[in-house]
Amino acid sequence: MSGNAADESGPVEMLPASHWATQKPDDDADSTLDSVGSSTTSLSESILNYRELYGRTYHSERGNANYWAANDEKQNESMDISHHMNLLIFDGKIFQAPLDKGIKKALDIGTGTGNWAFDFADEFPECEVIGTDVSPIQPSWTPPNLKFEIEDCTQTWSFPDNSFDYVHIRWLVGSIPDWNALFAEAYRVLKPGGWLESLEPTDRIQGADGGIKPTDALGQWHQIFRAGGKIIGRDFDVYERGLQRKAFEAAGFNEVHSKDITIPLSQWPKDPKQKEIATAAQAFFTHDTEGFVLFVAATLGWKREEIEAYIKLSHQEIKSIKKRAQYAQRVVWGRKPVS
Repeated sequence: MSGNAADESGPVEMLPASHWATQKPDDDADSTLDSVGSSTTSLSESILNYRELYGRTYHSERGNANYWAANDEKQNESMDISHHMNLLIFDGKIFQAPLDKGIKKALDIGTGTGNWAFDFADEFPECEVIGTDVSPIQPSWTPPNLKFEIEDCTQTWSFPDNSFDYVHIRWLVGSIPDWNALFAEAYRVLKPGGWLESLEPTDRIQGADGGIKPTDALGQWHQIFRAGGKIIGRDFDVYERGLQRKAFEAAGFNEVHSKDITIPLSQWPKDPKQKEIATAAQAFFTHDTEGFVLFVAATLGWKREEIEAYIKLSHQEIKSIKKRAQYAQRVVWGRKPVS
């Protein structure tokens, strides 16, 4: 089943936050949730003094203060797991665009912990690689051809026209107010003939063969994120609406290609490779579900105990073999015309 398929039992509205504390877990799945700290909320004026919510940190208000995922150590570990997961999915390949080995300059937008940028700089040692992000969470040591810069990609980029051979963007779902503007900036900074690549996930977790009901915790995942997205003015249904390809074409890219990948979240597949991917994907989702859900749920007015109850149930469903949980990603790449 693809990530943009309809819910198995038809549309269901988002359930109230109080619902999750009343639910009893299934017996076939194990689940744990780490204890959490006390609640504090503060906004800072320094880029290094992060916002704090229930003991978790989020990037400062520089640029877009409504970025929804935590930026602390635990969430960064999850993103490292995600990078490993994608290496498994793509057989170790870190890009899909047909890049020339002689490219001279590449840009990684939303670089996060910088894992992808490090790997790319290693594969292209003669290429200057720049990674940008709103949070300075990257390692201080870098190879000679890699550097990191603080920049908000939702604003005009600081780079000159026609200056990069390749621009890489992934996992900016829920953080971009205008995808057309984002890819227009990528088009501007790319040299003629340069490539843009974008990888984004669906916001919908489904069960193969209808294993997840719309009223399950995972069946409600996209409802929660879309409701929160409306409040903060960000799209989480990028995959479902096909926004990547539409924005590529609106910006003027040609030779646009796309690839959809369905990713299992538990050990239900029989194929050994899919089982290995599922192990990494489950670790990615469960290592710090709180870092994904907390800000959005709090934006919707959920209480701390309601968030905890929802996360606990979502863990149990992800680990359940009979739920057959899965989600999807789409990678799109296209070329700036040579002339």
